[in-house]
Amino acid sequence: MASSLPVPELAEPATACAERLLAADSVLVASHIDADGLTSAAIAATALERAWLCFESVFSKQLDEAEIASIAATDYDTVLFTDFGSGQLDIIADHEAAGDFTSVIADHHQPADATTEFHLNPLLSGLDGATELSGAGATYVLARALGTIRSTTDGTTRSATDGGVTAAAAATDEPARDNRDLAALAVVGAVGDRQAGVDGLTGANEAIVEEGVAAGVVEAGTDITLYGKQTRPLPKLLEYATEAQIPGITNDTAGAIEFLSELDLRLETDDGWRCWVDLTDEERQTLLSALIQRAVASGVPADRIDDLVGTSYQLAAEEPGTVLRDASEFSTLLNATARYERADVGLAVCLGDRGEAFEQAQMLLRNHRKNLSQGVEWVTSEGVTTEDNIQWFDAGDEIRATIVGIIAGMAIGESGIRRDQPIIGFAEKSADEIKVSARGNHALTAEGLDLSAVMRDAARAVDGDGGGHDVAAGATIPPATQSTFVSVADEIVGDQLS
Repeated sequence: MASSLPVPELAEPATACAERLLAADSVLVASHIDADGLTSAAIAATALERAWLCFESVFSKQLDEAEIASIAATDYDTVLFTDFGSGQLDIIADHEAAGDFTSVIADHHQPADATTEFHLNPLLSGLDGATELSGAGATYVLARALGTIRSTTDGTTRSATDGGVTAAAAATDEPARDNRDLAALAVVGAVGDRQAGVDGLTGANEAIVEEGVAAGVVEAGTDITLYGKQTRPLPKLLEYATEAQIPGITNDTAGAIEFLSELDLRLETDDGWRCWVDLTDEERQTLLSALIQRAVASGVPADRIDDLVGTSYQLAAEEPGTVLRDASEFSTLLNATARYERADVGLAVCLGDRGEAFEQAQMLLRNHRKNLSQGVEWVTSEGVTTEDNIQWFDAGDEIRATIVGIIAGMAIGESGIRRDQPIIGFAEKSADEIKVSARGNHALTAEGLDLSAVMRDAARAVDGDGGGHDVAAGATIPPATQSTFVSVADEIVGDQLS
């Protein structure tokens, strides 16, 4: 089994988890609501369906004690947690001890101080869950284990009606699959979880990319790194290139158009401006060279210029020129669904709905982009408060709680917002809860920053709870406790970075 799975370090727990799922009569899949969580749920759903297992999917913004109690109240005796569960292992273990359900966990977040029998997490095998393997990646390894076991059971498979293993089911079932085609969704999840730097995905993620390429579902190559290669008209592609911040082009509609118009290229058609994906390789090289020359002449730092080119991932089965073709754009589309209470739409798109669900997702994406733009503008105009070791803002009800973390990350580096301190954002989740999101960078984590511990300990100091990754984490706290939370968080970060 170890040699047949993409991440050998996880072969043993993946096999144990897969065997437990195959022994279940039915499974409840509980997953997070972001792009990584949605792709995790879709991978799990597809693999379970191919194994002829009955299942149902539910989603949660945050897996807390009340949410787990709600799951325990269902009729399912087996629950598959994807992209969360590790951080709530102590609560889950209590429910298991009470006989409420058996858990199978495929996650990559920092585990709580408890144990369970069926737990698949890269952190437990010496791999970095923040950079080397996402929740979707962990679920993909589980799906591969399911497919591998299923393909070696002499052609027998589970009946979708009784959960048993029958020869009758084998006679009508589709050919056994090893689930390698699900690597495309795992790549989208990892990219959506910000695990892909300019040089692409690393660590265990690389093995998944290789399987996706071999299966013909993923294309990896070197390309311009600007967001929107598939769908944005060229002037908008350059105008919104906030990653590079090229004077006279970035955030400058007229400047971007003037720059493009000076190039000896046919960049417009009767239908309007072409997109990057519409250009030939030669045209792309000409435009990129001109862009780099402008950046150099404008004094853009060398590291930002280098970052204009990097590894890009395309989904081979998707139509070129659509938001689903590029892994980065696909992940943004998914974030725009569940964060607006439409996880069902995002899951349907992941499972192949290119009709009504896709149309709804695109509408949600347009709204999402508007809210993100307005949110970043609010943060930059209102400014942040700087402490000794952290910077923070309290958006109240000005920013949705489900996107305050994204906006905090996007705001780093904007005018008045430092890159050398983690940023914490607060937003009103409900009358009884405040959502907290924290973002750092890998330079800070290399110095010892662990936002997962910061969010957990600072939240518990005010009767809340939190967790996540070292570079990005979140919490939920009671109202009117922000000041104490900030004080505790600032002290913890100071200790970590000292």
